Amino acid sequence: MSSINMDYIEEYIRSILPRSSEFLKALEDYAKNYNVPIIHPEVAQFIRVIIKIKNPKKILEIGTAIGYSAIVMAEASNENCEIVTIERREDMVKLAKENFKKGGLDNRIKILHGEAQEILPNIKDNFDIVFLDAAKGKYMEFLPYCIDNLNDGGIIISDNILFKGMVANDDLVIRRKKTIVRRMREYLKYICDTPILETSIIPIGDGIALTIKKDGR
Repeated sequence: MSSINMDYIEEYIRSILPRSSEFLKALEDYAKNYNVPIIHPEVAQFIRVIIKIKNPKKILEIGTAIGYSAIVMAEASNENCEIVTIERREDMVKLAKENFKKGGLDNRIKILHGEAQEILPNIKDNFDIVFLDAAKGKYMEFLPYCIDNLNDGGIIISDNILFKGMVANDDLVIRRKKTIVRRMREYLKYICDTPILETSIIPIGDGIALTIKKDGR
């Protein structure tokens, strides 16, 4: 469980979600067995719905891991939608590529290997959706590039923004996580206060922020 909602609420929400395909279930089992963080089921479903509403042509993801969320987004979008995803760990890049191929999605998902802060300045494409799910203490570093490469009316989905509840409650903060919590609070204040953005914070999973870049700004 994520620690930001009562267990019975999460259990109920998850009990009524559509069942994962066999392929996604296998990835979920792998992530659980090898302690690889992937998006929570209710967050995956939220992203599916946003994609159905937005009907994006291009999606940028920061933080690939085993490729689970990229596959969720690819399956939810139409076959003409391209996904670019960034991952710093070589072992995860290799595993994600294998999973994309197994899912028949390697022609739609392009993975870039390296540190996001080094790759993002060189990306010149425009995107309809950006999914931010990488190092939690670096969201503010990534954000200017995300905004610049986001189409007007585009959406940024930021995951884990409540960070096990620590961001919302000082009593929960673990000492070694203080810097991450401080930086996440700075990030949330920025995306909530910046005039060109409109943001809603949603307490599902480990907390997500839905941010829209306003038109013509």
